[in-house]
Amino acid sequence: MPNSDENQQILDHILAEFEALANIPRKSGYEEAVSEYLLKKAKELGLQVVQDEVNNIIVEKPATAGFENVLTTIIQGHMDMVCVGTDGKNYNPLTDAIKLLNDGEVLTAEGTSLGADDGIGIATALYILQVAKNHGPIRVIFTVDEENGMTGAKALDKKYLEGGYLINCDSEDVDIVTISSAGSINIDVKRVPVWLKPNHTAPYQFAVKGLLGGHSGMEINKGHANAIRVLGLALDAMKNAGIDFELAEIHGGTARNAIPASATSTIVIRDLDIYKVNNVIAKMNEYLHNAFGNIEKGYYLEFTPTTMPKLVLSSEDCKGTVNFICLVQNGVITMSQTIDGLVETSSNLGTITTSEDELHIQVYPRSAVDSYIKEIKQETTKLAELCGFKTIFSAQSPGWPANAASKLAPLVAEIFEEQNKKPMKSESIHAGLECSWFYEKNPDLDMISIGPTLTGVHSPHEMLSLNTVVPHAKLILETLKRLKG
Repeated sequence: MPNSDENQQILDHILAEFEALANIPRKSGYEEAVSEYLLKKAKELGLQVVQDEVNNIIVEKPATAGFENVLTTIIQGHMDMVCVGTDGKNYNPLTDAIKLLNDGEVLTAEGTSLGADDGIGIATALYILQVAKNHGPIRVIFTVDEENGMTGAKALDKKYLEGGYLINCDSEDVDIVTISSAGSINIDVKRVPVWLKPNHTAPYQFAVKGLLGGHSGMEINKGHANAIRVLGLALDAMKNAGIDFELAEIHGGTARNAIPASATSTIVIRDLDIYKVNNVIAKMNEYLHNAFGNIEKGYYLEFTPTTMPKLVLSSEDCKGTVNFICLVQNGVITMSQTIDGLVETSSNLGTITTSEDELHIQVYPRSAVDSYIKEIKQETTKLAELCGFKTIFSAQSPGWPANAASKLAPLVAEIFEEQNKKPMKSESIHAGLECSWFYEKNPDLDMISIGPTLTGVHSPHEMLSLNTVVPHAKLILETLKRLKG
């Protein structure tokens, strides 16, 4: 029988590491403080540590006696998080800590995303660095900016990927070992706006709020509504109803790889058109109920008076913006022909922002087939041109193919079943993992991705199942021990 006291001690230790991370704001692109914390932590543990030029942290733990000839095992996770607050939450992701809520079964946050993606992976790796007793050389790599473009993984010197095995701790089901993942690309669509004085007299804020949102890879096929798309369809419906609105601003989404849960616009209409607007809102509510009512329970459309904006967008800017967000590909595009239930290609309309100098839209396609991403690039470019926008592309993230000769994947599955008395499933996922960049730098690495069970990542509904934390840690510790054989 498992020692419950021992398990509780392991859980308390890992949660203490996680709480320390939760107290450090670590929005993607702003990881300096958490990087310094991890650097200091490794030094305090007496371990060799490097902080590279982009703030990745690389920690080396030597092999224990008798394991010197075992190939190096890399344990890896990312230190940044997607920062999302509930509607109305006063939350500054650059300064505010995450407030944890523990009910004994799940760990959540008070009104924000939890950051267990991938803070719990970091916390577990820190625990392993401190307690592992039977292992070959261990290298722990903590990367920056995974959520916003994987820039830490891209910039990592390939010398740090020399070794035999890599365990990525960024998966979300404790009984699943991930063996491959999709590639992706960042698409930024931009337009320089033309500003004019408003002609109409009735300013309103028109918003879509309360949607589920979620991870644009793992939850793209769950039927969640996209708030930016819904707002765009509503604005288009206003035009079709003869409402000559002027658009002053439009904002929505929190990250390119998160399904937007809310979107807000400021429009100016003619006073008498308020009756037409109410009719449009009623029809949009009917549409949302019919299309998403079985899944989306807490959404609402908000139409409230606001202060008069000094300037509004030109009619060309307004038309181009609404047309683009109504027509750009969003959601599941193709399903895998070989793996039942696996999304093969998708695209997420992630964010839209308005500033004095720029209208900016972020689109994030993923695919296990590189040629499909190239096709989406071409289609998005053509649509952007028709709507008066220019497109900017990041480097394409490669896919991580399955390794039929893997020693690590079957070993981990065998150990998991021994420890937990149930099988571990092997899956490919429709999401981006840093493993794709590691594979490009060292295709000979035997890689897997595992993790404790998380739900609602990239949203304020994010939850960590506490009873999966210890099994995840024990699985890694035993795997390190068995790699000697």
